[in-house]
Amino acid sequence: MTPNGLFISFEGIDGAGKSTHIDGLAQAFRAQGRAVTTTREPGGTPLAEKLRALVLNDPMDAMTEALLVFAARRDHLKQLIEPALAHGEVVLCDRFTDASFAYQGAGRGFELELLSVLEQMVQAIPGNQAGLIRQPDLTIWFDLPADIAARRLTMTRAPDKFEAQPLDFFARVASGYLQRLRAQPERFTRIDADSTRETVWSQVVQAIQNRGWLK
Repeated sequence: MTPNGLFISFEGIDGAGKSTHIDGLAQAFRAQGRAVTTTREPGGTPLAEKLRALVLNDPMDAMTEALLVFAARRDHLKQLIEPALAHGEVVLCDRFTDASFAYQGAGRGFELELLSVLEQMVQAIPGNQAGLIRQPDLTIWFDLPADIAARRLTMTRAPDKFEAQPLDFFARVASGYLQRLRAQPERFTRIDADSTRETVWSQVVQAIQNRGWLK
């Protein structure tokens, strides 16, 4: 963890309820006097938001998609995430690199080894000589069956190109998240998102309190 700064990412397919609980957690941290930055990926900066629009709407192959996502991530880190952490803020991010391994890797079939290379290049911590990369201090994975997420989304908005994928795509995405969790279990908390909003919120708060970050 960056001294006094805290980086928490929220992962899961659309419809899992991440946004609601990001807002709630931001309020909880602010109530304890913490400065909080909420952001998202792809996106978070003017340049990254332009790249987000391309990734979500334009047809492209998996490599082009991955390169654009990591280009957006690089700008996001340089312009927003790293400065906020350096100032001791809490950064709450709707998706980060785990989403690339889940969507572009497991979902789209892009080579995981090449994603790992991009991860090492893009997320190198400024001034660090030990080869460490920027990862969230905690990743909260909202695990939700794809058919339930799809039903939720049909009631809210027209789907983007990812949300419009068939259910077997999201089964692969879920397997990608599970693989990341198994590789780095100390960083992840898995939330059963197929529960009431109150139950999910209780799980989120408990995960933060278990780390000693909320009273």
